[in-house]
Amino acid sequence: MLAAVAPANAQQASEQNLQAALKEQLSSQKEHDDLALAQTDEGLPVTRFYQHLGQALAWQELARVESLVAALQGLEDDGLTPSHYGADQLEANYQRSQAQGTAAQVAFDITATRALLKALEHLQNGKLNPREVTPRWDAPPRLQALPVAAIAQAVVSDEMANAFAQARPALPYYQPLREALSAYRGLATQNSAPFFPSREAPLRPGEHHADVMTLRQRLTYWGEAGLLSGSPEAYPLVDIEQRDLRRFDRELENAVKRFQRRHLLHTDGVVGSKTREALNASIAMRVAQLRVNLERGRWMAPTLSREPHVWVDIAGYRMAYVRPNGERWSSRVVVGSSRRETPVIHSQITRLTVNPSWTLPPTIMREDMLPQLRQNPAYLADRGINVINYSGEVLNASDIDWQSPGNIMLRQPPGATNPLGRVVVRFPNNEMIYLHDTPAQGLFGRDQRALSSGCVRVEGVHQLARMLLEDTGSRYQLEALINTSRSDINVNLPQHIPVALHYVTAWPDDEGNVTFREDIYRRDARVLNALNQR
Repeated sequence: MLAAVAPANAQQASEQNLQAALKEQLSSQKEHDDLALAQTDEGLPVTRFYQHLGQALAWQELARVESLVAALQGLEDDGLTPSHYGADQLEANYQRSQAQGTAAQVAFDITATRALLKALEHLQNGKLNPREVTPRWDAPPRLQALPVAAIAQAVVSDEMANAFAQARPALPYYQPLREALSAYRGLATQNSAPFFPSREAPLRPGEHHADVMTLRQRLTYWGEAGLLSGSPEAYPLVDIEQRDLRRFDRELENAVKRFQRRHLLHTDGVVGSKTREALNASIAMRVAQLRVNLERGRWMAPTLSREPHVWVDIAGYRMAYVRPNGERWSSRVVVGSSRRETPVIHSQITRLTVNPSWTLPPTIMREDMLPQLRQNPAYLADRGINVINYSGEVLNASDIDWQSPGNIMLRQPPGATNPLGRVVVRFPNNEMIYLHDTPAQGLFGRDQRALSSGCVRVEGVHQLARMLLEDTGSRYQLEALINTSRSDINVNLPQHIPVALHYVTAWPDDEGNVTFREDIYRRDARVLNALNQR
């Protein structure tokens, strides 16, 4: 009997020693800064993790360590770097700690737990602080506390993969981006096709030229990428075995048009400079683009998949309204130019303004209007713009010294030439941004529509306004308001509708096919560089 009790006592003493060492190391170590976002009033994540385990160690079995390593390696498909979480060292460190005694075992256990929680937080909230890598970010950070109790349970139940799956954004765009990244990584080792050469003139359908053969090879190269991205119809595999490979025939023209649609280019079948640039992009470039936009996806509010909302895709020049009944209405938009970028915004649509006047923002007045007025003082009268003081009194424009105009504002009354058109959709934000109508309807026909001073012009905004009034239970009718002689009619919506303006350069379309866009504001490199830092 005594012989049987001795091993049990030894095991109990060993567990007590481990718990004492764990308590000592946890109390002497401050939580790393990279877990600061996950802290709650209940305590720090690592400490709470061990509390849920009854102060037992979690990583003293090789199989469990291996499952953690496998899950960390899977972060590559999320655009994250596994070695940043110690995936390349954990198994060796485990073996070393087992040979070095209690203190080393506890230190390893804490390190593994910290790697787990850090990875899950980066999946759940994003690795980066978007405000630090995105100019003009006017959205609350997505700071959801880690579900530490559920994570601890997943570890002891050996359900590591499920813990990682639960941390990923449960939004429809995320998985297509992951699958595309995995597919493009798989293509990185394949033989490259020759680059499409620079030309003095675009290559057009019907031409007979040696460059047509290169075009076929390059489209086939990207066609394979399209197929592996889960979209068999994205690009047809171009026949490079046909008799006349130098003829730009109808089949090849259709393939070029599909490629152009996938890259939001002018869909004319002509291979000009923009299409050539997209054709010659490297696999590494697309991999980097997907990584950047997976991170952007982790910054987005999860409510966008569950509630009615308006979504503005800045770089895609599109917007969509998901209605309470599930219907989706979409439209083309004009966004800010590279000189006056449209910011990222999360807010709530609270009201409409019908028959709006337009008070020129200070930047437009200073940079655009004053130079015009100094050259042509009649510029205001030609456009029906009034000069007013801060009391709202109309002043005589000829009395103003336009070299030093003082405390004045410029305001254009409602009318056919008012830049805001007949309807403005408003939501609180720090950037004075809104969605609005426009008299310049022809701009929606352009392929590149980064043309505004920051606000978003919406094609068919009257229809959007009607739906917002109807869906929120408003008693007002848009046409009746427009047809009154009143100006600046503010209509509060009985219910507020979430709105998100986001900048993404790779994103799934409605069918789940990932489309690539021009980085019109040159923001990708900054995010990528930060992602690559440990």
